[in-house]
Amino acid sequence: MKFGATGNPSLTWAMNAFLPGMIAQKYRKSRIIAFSTGNVYGLSPIRLGGSLEDDVPFPEGDYSQSALGRERIFEHFARTNGTPMALLRLNYATELRYGVLVDVARKVHAGEAVELAMGHFNALWQGDANAMALCALGQVSSPPLVVNLAGPELLSVRRVAEAFGRLFERSVVFEGSESGDAFLSNGQLGHRLFGYPRVGPHQMIAWVGDWVQRGGASLDKPTHFEIRDGNF
Repeated sequence: MKFGATGNPSLTWAMNAFLPGMIAQKYRKSRIIAFSTGNVYGLSPIRLGGSLEDDVPFPEGDYSQSALGRERIFEHFARTNGTPMALLRLNYATELRYGVLVDVARKVHAGEAVELAMGHFNALWQGDANAMALCALGQVSSPPLVVNLAGPELLSVRRVAEAFGRLFERSVVFEGSESGDAFLSNGQLGHRLFGYPRVGPHQMIAWVGDWVQRGGASLDKPTHFEIRDGNF
């Protein structure tokens, strides 16, 4: 649970930390792949190229903190029951109906201002994230393997918005300026273990831009990627 976490923190913790313990107990003899989030690292300086798996987590807000709680609960049961697991810190998956690229594209298409404070992000095509998750079933261990799932590029919100502006033949309105840090993950370990993503940012931008321009369906779940304090 991410959306609405600030308004209902108790449910957020129940869903993100309590429920995983029940699942880990019930399926103790299974291989378990548990999704997490790159937000557990906290903000990372742009110059470093994204957080690494062995960086010390520094989550802010109930969503990020409870996501780290989910990891710790799964890790506990992996160690206690010997259940082989992998914890996948995803940052960020996108498809035609959902994702940071969709958020930016819809704002540009609607003539709304694009906020720049969270000036950079990772994007990973949902199909590639799914493929990596399936591959991770062959890499599970106890204690759990921890892997970032992230696209290889650090994408600029400004440059992505300008790309959509060219596709839509519309001017882009910006608000604020880029900060020196963002929620960023280094996905190189995942690329080595599970393969390089097949869909790159230029293809994702082209697909999402075409979908938004044609009025394609949306899940209407903004990612709120521009929020910097972890309160979603």
